[in-house]
Amino acid sequence: MPPPPGLIPSGPGGPPPEPSGRSRRRRVAFVVAAFLLANSVLGAWFLSKVGSPPGARPTSTVSGQVEGDKSASAIAQIVDPAVVDINTFAHVFGEPAGRIAPLGAGTGMILTSTGQILTNNHVVERAVKIEVTITGRPGTFTATVVGVDPTQDVALLQLQGVSGLPTITPADAATVSVGDRVLGIGNALGRGGTPSVVAGSISGMDRTIRAGNPGGSSEQLTGMLETNAQIQPGDSGGPLVDTTGHVVGMITAGGTAGGSSAPVTGFAIPVDTALGIVDQIRAGGSSSTILLGDRGHMGIAVRTLDPQTGRILHVSSGALVVGVEPGSPAADAGITAPAVIRSIGGRVVISGDALGPILHAYVPGDHVVITWVDATGTHTKTVLLDTGPAV
Repeated sequence: MPPPPGLIPSGPGGPPPEPSGRSRRRRVAFVVAAFLLANSVLGAWFLSKVGSPPGARPTSTVSGQVEGDKSASAIAQIVDPAVVDINTFAHVFGEPAGRIAPLGAGTGMILTSTGQILTNNHVVERAVKIEVTITGRPGTFTATVVGVDPTQDVALLQLQGVSGLPTITPADAATVSVGDRVLGIGNALGRGGTPSVVAGSISGMDRTIRAGNPGGSSEQLTGMLETNAQIQPGDSGGPLVDTTGHVVGMITAGGTAGGSSAPVTGFAIPVDTALGIVDQIRAGGSSSTILLGDRGHMGIAVRTLDPQTGRILHVSSGALVVGVEPGSPAADAGITAPAVIRSIGGRVVISGDALGPILHAYVPGDHVVITWVDATGTHTKTVLLDTGPAV
């Protein structure tokens, strides 16, 4: 993966004007980094993952008063036992079939004593193996994906072979307001160990943001909490907590301004929104946004089609293939990079962002007709999808 690019405003002239009739909503004029630490070369349609290689992190403490005589570190100690490190692994493009390598690192929150974990969809996206480290317990634990909502960037995991775990305490969403003091807790920079802690406050409510990297794919997320706490890559999926240690939101993204590479603002999904999606997943009903169990897998990595490649291949839209997994259905069909996916199952693919939602409609064993363009011309074949990452 290329070095993390700087984050840039989504348009000239700063933030767009306040929409009429929406006094509490302002569209944030940032391109936002979805904060997952990533190590492998995996371009894809999903939210871009940024960061640096993981390493040992010493125990983190935060000094200063947050409320009365309660220090930030004292508040964090209430929450830390229910915060976990998440490390993911994925197939390596361009390597022998079946080889996996580290994909990224993020954070999760324990919801049940038997090991249900709340995190971001982008933390586990493309993962074929998920390992979780729990504070105070030796070794690592394997997690499976119960379900996800990619449109809201929420995922529910289930740990294997655990019991008696501490759990987070959600805050009452109705009590959260601008100016409230908060802490961001997570696996900053993917270094593991005692969770990192940063102090700040709620600086905005009901924000709409677009998360991604310049030149890559992105997703729009709505209803977000904004904080001036200095969120870092790897904090994704971690808790944003109030001064009582109750969770008000799930850290999801951070933005920069003025060409700086340092985050100046962070964003979190309100905890009631995230838990509402968890309840839908637990109910076991798939929908246009809720995905349960295994999904159909084609084995390609894609990104937004750039004009130069479009001119070379004589196409103006589609999903640009930048990697093909050896031994995958795509490889068996003869798809090689670079190529542009034009349609799947009769549905036109207009961009890299559009490919994922179309593929998510299929399950392993489905036969799907795929049309693509490469340097030799236009091709159409029927492929048999296999089982891959849950999302």
